[in-house]
Amino acid sequence: MAHFAKVENGIVKQVIVAEQDYIDTLSDKNKWVQTSYNTEGGVHLSGGIPLRKNFAGIGHIYDKNLDAFYEPQPYSSWSLNNETCLWEAPIPKPDDDKYLWVWDEENKTWVGVE
Repeated sequence: MAHFAKVENGIVKQVIVAEQDYIDTLSDKNKWVQTSYNTEGGVHLSGGIPLRKNFAGIGHIYDKNLDAFYEPQPYSSWSLNNETCLWEAPIPKPDDDKYLWVWDEENKTWVGVE
């Protein structure tokens, strides 16, 4: 069994677990793209071969040119890393376990919350 994402106009509408043989029987089989539950940031979490940068989720984007799934842009100041297909803030998040860090888009900075 594998995971497949139904993609319409570049947006993931549904994710299912199925055999490739089942997908091949569908009238809209060209809308289904395989995704890997074990892939994140272009790395296979179990040491296998990564597939399409990230696991697809409903509402995620499928970019044919990158052959990758990624989440919608969380903030207008963040940019997409084309290697990992993960969004990155304009400044790195502080490496401090003392706080829960949240992004302040208005001030373009991280804010520590206790």
